[in-house]
Amino acid sequence: MIRIVVADDQELVRSGFAMILEAQADFDVVAEVGDGGAAVAAAHDLSPDVVLLDVRMPGMDGLRAARRICAETTAKVVMLTTFDQDDYVYDALYAGASGFLLKDLRRDDLVHAVRVVASGEALLAPTVTQRLIADVVRQRAAGVVTPHRLDALTARERETLLLLGRGLSNAEIAAALVVSEHTVKTHVSSVLGKLGLRDRIQAVIAAYETGLIVPGSAASDSAADS
Repeated sequence: MIRIVVADDQELVRSGFAMILEAQADFDVVAEVGDGGAAVAAAHDLSPDVVLLDVRMPGMDGLRAARRICAETTAKVVMLTTFDQDDYVYDALYAGASGFLLKDLRRDDLVHAVRVVASGEALLAPTVTQRLIADVVRQRAAGVVTPHRLDALTARERETLLLLGRGLSNAEIAAALVVSEHTVKTHVSSVLGKLGLRDRIQAVIAAYETGLIVPGSAASDSAADS
C-alpha cells in the first residue's frame, strides 16, 4: 500500500486529487492538509511514502516544507505547480524533491506519477525539464561548474550518469551498455552514493552542471567528452 499526503491550500484541488488517488486499490491518502507546516507534521507523524506539495501555500510554503520533509523523513516529495508563475524548480529539486507536476495534469498521469515516485524513480513534466536545463546552463555560465566531482566515478559510472542525464530508464541504459538491469541498478546506486545525490533527478542536474552533457550537443560528442 502506498501512503500519500496531499498538501494544497485550495480545498477543491486537494480533495479532488485525494479522491482520484483513493480510487486506486493500492493507494491510501493518510492526510489532506492546507499548508506546509501541516505537511511537515503529517510526514513525521504518519510516515507517508509520497507527499504531494503545492509550491505556494500560506505560512510555510512548499519549498521550505520540501526541504524539511526530504531532510527529516524518508518520504518522496512531488511538487504541484502552475509552473509559469513559479521560480522554485531548481531549488526544490536540490532540496530533494523527486519531481514536479503541473496542476492541470490528467487523472491517469497523476496516478502514474505517484507510482513512479514511490518506486524510487523521478519525474518531471517536459516543460519543467526544459526550465531545469536552462537554469543549469545559466549556473554554468556564471562559473558554477564542478567537473571535478566526476573524478570519483569509474568510466562505466560516468557512462551511466551520462545516460541518466539523457533521461534513459534502467532498461534502456542496460541495452545501451549491454549489461543486465541489475548491473545498471548497482551503477546507479554507486553514482548517487559517490556524488551525494538523493535520486535520479539530482543525477540529471549533476550531468548538466558538471558539463558531462552540453544542451544541444550530439550524444556522441557528450560521450566522447566523458
